Amino acid sequence: MNFHALGCKLIYCILILSVLFLHSCSRTEGKSVAIAEKYSVIHPIMIDTFYKDEYVADIQAVQKVEIRTRLKGFIEQIHVDEGQLVSEGQLLFTLSSRSFQDDLMRANAQLKSAFAELKAVEVELKNVKQLVEKDIVAKSEQEMIEAKKESILAKIDEANSSISIARLNLSYTQIRAPFSGFINRIPNKKGSLVEEGTLLTSITDNKEVFAYFNVSENDYLNFILSEDTIHKRTLGMKLANQEEYAHRGIVEVTESEFDPSSGNIAFRARFPNPNGLLKHGSSAKIIIDKVLRNVMLIPQRSTFELQDKVFVFVVDNSQTVRQRNISVSKRIPHYYVVESGLTDEETIVFEGVENLKDGQKITPSKITNPVHLSHHN
Repeated sequence: MNFHALGCKLIYCILILSVLFLHSCSRTEGKSVAIAEKYSVIHPIMIDTFYKDEYVADIQAVQKVEIRTRLKGFIEQIHVDEGQLVSEGQLLFTLSSRSFQDDLMRANAQLKSAFAELKAVEVELKNVKQLVEKDIVAKSEQEMIEAKKESILAKIDEANSSISIARLNLSYTQIRAPFSGFINRIPNKKGSLVEEGTLLTSITDNKEVFAYFNVSENDYLNFILSEDTIHKRTLGMKLANQEEYAHRGIVEVTESEFDPSSGNIAFRARFPNPNGLLKHGSSAKIIIDKVLRNVMLIPQRSTFELQDKVFVFVVDNSQTVRQRNISVSKRIPHYYVVESGLTDEETIVFEGVENLKDGQKITPSKITNPVHLSHHN
């Protein structure tokens, strides 16, 4: 019996050890599978590309004029409405004109009276000249009549001047569009008494617009001197709703000096506005495309950040990943431009870096066409 009990205990111990051994092997095998997990890897891309710089811009109409009164009077009629498109020369406002019509009639009457006086004095002068020639009257009599004629001629000039002023004032009662454009707000309504210089409305021509934006001295020099500026001196625009404007503009002029307080200089670009989408006083962002020659790119998804530093996992010859800090010069859509910390011959993990640890072994799966990695985004 003792031998039998001893044998049972021995068999029981062997069974327990076997289970523990199998369990240990199972854990080891599971750990090996985890280490050998497959990850996509790439080489950094060396390529010519471009990036976009954005600058806040103020939009202004190419033409914008305030329409003001040139005389005092009542607004008798408003012929347009706010927001209306008008043509050059179109009648916009009519002011009260009765007093100016009276002035014109009075000046015309004075002119007729002066011409009548002139006609009479010319007849008188003719008769006196004949009498002087016959020595019937003195020469001084003729001189007096000639002086009277000069006075009447002065009256005629004065009357003509009064007519011109009356006609000019009368023309000011009809206010017309100086050019084709859109009518803005009309603050004074029909019947309002307006003084000389009162703002009636403003008119803007939005067929084209100016975009004013400020750039730093460094960006100014790079833009002016660069031969690689895409589309030469043209640029794009992003609207306030973050949509890209359908038409490209062109840089026309820059200011003559830098602002000493900001160190910036202003550019003026002209954009077409065929549909009237852009309005005077609106804001946008100017987009300038700039070329980068032979730079190293890596996908942003291949990186992770720790304490404001950018890291990648580099795969060494033993298929072990090593965490490495890199220096990034620019962020462009989906990519980083690497300044230092990598070479184009090294291999990095493409995606899934959030699941890796420094020193972990992987099974690399190389992406053969890294130039078109954007298709994966």
